[in-house]
Amino acid sequence: MTEIVEKGLRRIGVTMSKPVLAALCIIFGIILVFKPDLVGIIVGIFLIVQGALLLTDYVELRRQQQRGPSEPQSA
Repeated sequence: MTEIVEKGLRRIGVTMSKPVLAALCIIFGIILVFKPDLVGIIVGIFLIVQGALLLTDYVELRRQQQRGPSEPQSA
């Protein structure tokens, strides 16, 4: 049971980063259209968020590699 939950959480973590990133791009793009003087701040925030998402994905991949291949479940 816990294995199923872990797989579900991993799936959510991986698929959530792209929609979040897409939403941030749209929001930051709209803000830049109306407030072009905020370019530096928005780029900085965007890079911090992108870095956090990449780091999270990297840590999750390392964790999966350290566990090794999954053993087949017995029925």
